[in-house]
Amino acid sequence: MTTVPGATKDRLKGLYAITDENLIAEEKFSETIEAALMGGASIIQYRDKSSDPTKRLHQAATLRELCNKYGATFIINDDIGLAKTVTADGVHLGRDDTALASARQELGEDAIIGISCYDDIGLAITAEQNSADYVAFGTMFSSPTKPDAVCAGPDTITQARKQLNIPICAIGGINESNILQLVNHHTDMAAVISSLFAADDIQQRARLMSQYFI
Repeated sequence: MTTVPGATKDRLKGLYAITDENLIAEEKFSETIEAALMGGASIIQYRDKSSDPTKRLHQAATLRELCNKYGATFIINDDIGLAKTVTADGVHLGRDDTALASARQELGEDAIIGISCYDDIGLAITAEQNSADYVAFGTMFSSPTKPDAVCAGPDTITQARKQLNIPICAIGGINESNILQLVNHHTDMAAVISSLFAADDIQQRARLMSQYFI
């Protein structure tokens, strides 16, 4: 897998925007993501659970171009084949997704692979030992996207930071009012969905939240 120059693993920091087909109108997909990038989002994850491969390929290719334009890192959720096709910078995997070792073999050493660890620091330690490039903990706060998700809380970040050497991403219920709390708990990335893409002014909301990582 060939990644784009500049999208290196040492740039895993900042506002991590995750797409949502329920919040982003298909006809406004490109302009919506570009607004987030213009506002300072440094990582874009494409997450679309629809069964339309043509749509998914088109949108992923669009994101690849936009991330190239703005120097952002491009991650695809749980689709190694699509990641390879559009030369994404990497993939994000969950507990029930493709095994980390298999993904690494498919994508190569240069690919970024992130793992969802929920509230399980032990799982994160194992992921790091097995070559994960970053881990995600959450949900940090109650989340409208996943109301029944396991609650990890900001203190999980603090405890994990003492035991991990790879970047940490916080996810779940993060908004402009609580993101600083997570930065103060030493998260490297804050993943956002509804608090960004449901905003009236996406660019301004991204700017507001990304400023804490400067």
